[in-house]
Amino acid sequence: MHEPTFLILCSLAPAPLHGYGIIGAVEELSGGRVRLRPGTLYTALDRLARDGTLAVDREEVVEGRLRRYYRITAEGRNALASEASRLEANAATARHRLRSRPAGGTA
Repeated sequence: MHEPTFLILCSLAPAPLHGYGIIGAVEELSGGRVRLRPGTLYTALDRLARDGTLAVDREEVVEGRLRRYYRITAEGRNALASEASRLEANAATARHRLRSRPAGGTA
C-alpha cells in the first residue's frame, strides 16, 4: 500500500470526512510530508471506493457547493490494520538489524 493511501485510510478511521478535511488530516498525520492535491485525492478516493475500502457516507450542500463525506468500510479497516502490522514488522526488522551491527564497523 502506498503511503498516501495508508494516510487517507488513517484519516477516515475515526470518523467520516469530506475531501478537504482528508487533505488536512493527511498533511497533519504525515507531519507535513504528504500534501495531496485535490485531483490526486479524488482520483484516489474513486479508486478506493471501487476497491471497497471506503464509501460515500453522505452529501450536503454548503454555500451552494456539494460536499461529499467519505467513510472507511470494514474492508478498509482490515486493509489498514494489515498494512499497519506489515509496517510494524518491517520497522522491528530494521531496528534489530541496526542493533546487530558489529562494533567498530564502518558507516
